[in-house]
Amino acid sequence: MPLYEYQCRECDQRFDALRSMNAADTPIPCPVCGSFETGRKLSLFSAHSNGKNLTGASSCDSCASGNCATCKH
Repeated sequence: MPLYEYQCRECDQRFDALRSMNAADTPIPCPVCGSFETGRKLSLFSAHSNGKNLTGASSCDSCASGNCATCKH
């Protein structure tokens, strides 16, 4: 089940909730003030790859080998 981030418009509290994708945008009460005036926030994440490309696309235009694993750039 995905973890979503929300923010209360009444008390400005940010909180997370595990919810199904179908329920992601349905009203959820603020755990601090109980208001249903909450909205889902855009959650950002970071991924570490130990130098490997995570997108599947090459980020090196100068690589002539055609194989990112052997590219030294």
